[in-house]
Amino acid sequence: MSKTAPQSARSLLPRWTTWAPAVGLVTLALTWHRDLPVVISVVVAIILAASVLSAVEHAEVVAARVGEPFGSLILAVAVTVIEVGLIIMLMTSSSGSETQSLARDTVFSAVMITCNGILGLSILAGTGRRKGESGRINEEGSAAALATVVVLAALTLVVPRFTTSANGAFLTGSQLAFEAVASIVVYVTFVMTQSVQHRDFFLPLNRKGNIITASAHADPPATKVAMMSVGLLVCALIAVVGLAKVESPAIEAGVAAANLPQTFVGVIIALLVLAPETIAAYNAGKRGHLQVGINLAFGSAIASIGLTVPTLAALSPLLDVQLELGLGNLQIVLLITTMAVGMLTVSGQRVTRLHGALHLVVLAAFLFMSIVP
Repeated sequence: MSKTAPQSARSLLPRWTTWAPAVGLVTLALTWHRDLPVVISVVVAIILAASVLSAVEHAEVVAARVGEPFGSLILAVAVTVIEVGLIIMLMTSSSGSETQSLARDTVFSAVMITCNGILGLSILAGTGRRKGESGRINEEGSAAALATVVVLAALTLVVPRFTTSANGAFLTGSQLAFEAVASIVVYVTFVMTQSVQHRDFFLPLNRKGNIITASAHADPPATKVAMMSVGLLVCALIAVVGLAKVESPAIEAGVAAANLPQTFVGVIIALLVLAPETIAAYNAGKRGHLQVGINLAFGSAIASIGLTVPTLAALSPLLDVQLELGLGNLQIVLLITTMAVGMLTVSGQRVTRLHGALHLVVLAAFLFMSIVP
């Protein structure tokens, strides 16, 4: 039997995806720490959108080369690493009480967007519109991933609200150290489970419930093409996060003009940062690989908590910032609702458009309550 020939870059990638990350980085260098007029802000927004779309294209090339669940893992970790960098950057450039809650607000927004928005859109894309048609998920892997999200979110976002050793929603040094170590242990254990010990649990299923093997995919990209896409993916993600920061003054001005809470700026930035994963999950659902979308949704939430909290816990003494991690009552209710609906979603192999709609309604509630708390 003859081997399938790897595909070339020309056959896999539209030409614009190779120059969009470079244009994004150049634009970032030219606009960093500058006051931009309205026209330039619009141009930057267009380049930001192109960088997001190119990141999706390159992530899908990498995923096609390494296979699942490694493709989803690579994108989740890449976005989270840059998200951590953005939080640190904002912490060092800001002062006041909003700096203390910045990590909490960003991580909570990421959890709500991934576990409701990305998951809901992926389910809607992966379930048919015809009567009786549903999507298939890998129940074992999905349940394991959601359980990991529940533990991490409870330890890092809920428990600090109820501890008594420190005032408010803060942790003592020893408590924060425990949270950091526990988060790392949970994250590493999940990655080992997903990528080595029980990889089959996280592979996509076809509509008959059978695992979609590598042979069922299109011809894989050549190694050279995949390596080029890895580099361009990193460049695109840096451009996305950096340009989101560049656009943040315009966003803040718009938020202020609309009389919205200042905390909503963090939600908007989180939406921009997670845009590549959102589009990638939606495209995976449309191809019938619903499990890939679920891997992206839960994997991103796990990476966001499991990498962000330990990193910021280690750096907080150097940044001279006390981290406020505990959520308020409203946020805890939304988090519990998200986890409860998620448990029902992954309780069986079949999911319907109703499951996707429920998650999107919870996301809409989160966004609305962020505007009108």
